[in-house]
Amino acid sequence: MTRLVRRQFICLTDNYGVLLKDEASHTVIAIDVPDAAHYLQELRETGWLLTHVLITHHHWDHVQGLGALKEATGARVIGPALSRDKIPDLDDVVEDGDQLDLGGVRVTALATPGHTLDQISWHFPDAGVAHTGDTLFSLGCGRVFEGDMAMMWASLAKLLQALPDHTILHCGHEYTQSNARFALSVDPRNEALRRRAQEVDRLREEHLPTLPTTMAQEKATNPFLRAATADMAAVLGMTGATPAEVFARLRAAKDRF
Repeated sequence: MTRLVRRQFICLTDNYGVLLKDEASHTVIAIDVPDAAHYLQELRETGWLLTHVLITHHHWDHVQGLGALKEATGARVIGPALSRDKIPDLDDVVEDGDQLDLGGVRVTALATPGHTLDQISWHFPDAGVAHTGDTLFSLGCGRVFEGDMAMMWASLAKLLQALPDHTILHCGHEYTQSNARFALSVDPRNEALRRRAQEVDRLREEHLPTLPTTMAQEKATNPFLRAATADMAAVLGMTGATPAEVFARLRAAKDRF
């Protein structure tokens, strides 16, 4: 099993930068580049040599540092094919289901559109790690900007199927505390959620990150991932509704929250 050493750090206000290193091959992978300076600082502190950059989607707060980081490191940049004309500095593009070998590190590109049409979630199956960009957050999910509700639910359902419970999840933003407040408003009797919300409050009081999370934890506590469960539908008074309909109700409520 591949072991990836992970470094996570805040960029901009609430974006996360993530670096992954395979100790065997010395492959070093960055996921998204909100700000080049933070990445370069982490690389200096670790002594790691960046080899690859994986991009989840085209929004400015995920790519604005890409050009400077690529120029400074010479790393190879891979991103979604749908945004080959939107993201400068791409060397290679991927589509749903493409599998890459990055210096011995196996990674699968999972198309998870909804937030944007080009959104790619990156899964490292041998290491039990995934980065879901702005599709899946801890206790939440991304706003639906370019797709529609059915598309976004289909993407979450794909992640539910593709990612084993033990998967360590990284994502684009530190939104967990605000997500927890909404989650408790729609799922107040969920004891696992209540415990997670208390943990999140403690972590934030201590200025600590709430991420990464795990797929098992999100399946138990994230109302958007629970849209396919009978108890989530019942809580919303939607018994008999489809998971996509339950999800749409939840997402619309979160947008107004």
